[in-house]
Amino acid sequence: MLATVKGYYEKGKITLKEKAPVQTKTEVIVTFLTEDKPLLAKRIPGAFKGKISIPDDFNEPLDDFKEYM
Repeated sequence: MLATVKGYYEKGKITLKEKAPVQTKTEVIVTFLTEDKPLLAKRIPGAFKGKISIPDDFNEPLDDFKEYM
């Protein structure tokens, strides 16, 4: 069963605004609804230079598709 209950998180505790629809120990998934932007790693231009290459025959037809061409 999936159920959604609204609540809030403050100082390390989650407080539900309504009664949970279960009576026994149950696993939960908590999703935080926040307007904060996630922290992203700073982009380093040219970080993959020399690590990626495109072969000279990149645009050539593939052998696997010869019978369809």
